[in-house]
Amino acid sequence: MKKIISVLISAAVLLSFGGCRKNGSTAEKQVIIYSNADDEAVVSIKKALDENGFEGKYILQSFGTSELGGKLFAEGADIEADLITMSSFYIESAQKTNKMFRDLEFETACTTAHPSFYTPMLAIQGAVIVNTKMLADGELSYPKSIKDIGNPEYKNNISVVDLQGSTTAWLMVQALIESYGEAGAKEALKAIYENAGPHLELSGSGPIKKVRAGEVAVGFGLRHQAVRDKKAGLPIDFIDPTEGNYNLTESVAVINKAKKYNPLAMEMAQTIIEKGRENIIKDYPVVLYEGETVDKENQASNSRTYSEPLTTELLKEHIQLSESCK
Repeated sequence: MKKIISVLISAAVLLSFGGCRKNGSTAEKQVIIYSNADDEAVVSIKKALDENGFEGKYILQSFGTSELGGKLFAEGADIEADLITMSSFYIESAQKTNKMFRDLEFETACTTAHPSFYTPMLAIQGAVIVNTKMLADGELSYPKSIKDIGNPEYKNNISVVDLQGSTTAWLMVQALIESYGEAGAKEALKAIYENAGPHLELSGSGPIKKVRAGEVAVGFGLRHQAVRDKKAGLPIDFIDPTEGNYNLTESVAVINKAKKYNPLAMEMAQTIIEKGRENIIKDYPVVLYEGETVDKENQASNSRTYSEPLTTELLKEHIQLSESCK
C-alpha cells in the first residue's frame, strides 16, 4: 500500500510539473505589454487588440511613468515586456542608453518626424482650467496666461501639478521657460506654488479633480479632461494660455529581444496605431496622422513645441528648477 501511495504521489507531482510547463509555454507565447497610459487609452488599446484577433494573446500591465522609465533604463532589452507604450522622450533616452528597440516594420502617415523605432500613439496638451461658478461667486477674473494664476487674487485658490510627481507639470514648466526664460519662469513658478499652497498635486489629474469638486477655482492640467467636463455640462471651462499649449506624446515601441523576440508584438503595435487611433483620438483629440480630424473646439488655439529635444536629462534640469521655486 505504501508503494502504491508513493507511486500515486510521484505521478501527481509529475503531472503538476507537466501542467506548469504547459502553462509556462502558453504564457511565453503571449505578448507582454507594459504601458504608462491612462485608463482611457488602455481601454482603447485592449479594444483594438481584442477586436482584431489578439484576444487572449497578450498581458497588459500598467505602470506609472517614472516606474516604467526606471525599468527601461535598468533592464534594457532584458525587460520582460515585448511591447511598450510610453512617453516618447523616455523611449528616445532609453534607446540612446540601451539600444533596446527594434525598428518598426510598418509604415505610418504620421504628421511629425520621429525615429524609426517608435510611432506616436497619443498626445496630451496642457491648459488653464477654471470652475466658472467659483469665478463668478468669488468675483475672480478669468486668467489669460499661466503666469496670471500666480496673481494675488488667486491665493490658496489654485491647483497645479508638482513636476516631481507627474510629467503633466512639464507642460506648464516648458511653457513658462520658453516664454520668459529661466529667470522669468522661476519668478512665475514661485508665485504659482505660493498660491497653490496645499493644492500642489502629485497626480496629473489632481488639479481638475479639485477644480471639478469646487475646492479651488483655477488649475493647470490636461486640456482634454477639461474639454470632456465642459461637454458633460459641468461648470468647467478651459483657457489656452498666451504662453502656448505644449504637448507630450506617448508612443508604441517593440523590444529587441533577439532570440526571444515574439513577432506578434510587431503586429500588435501596428494594430494599436491602425485600429486603435480611431478611439484614442476621441479621448486625446490631437491630430497625429494624415487624414485625422477633430472638432474645432478640441483644437488648441496656440499649439507649440519646445525648442529643445525633450530628454530625461532635460526633464531632470527642469525638475531642479521647479524644486528651487518651492
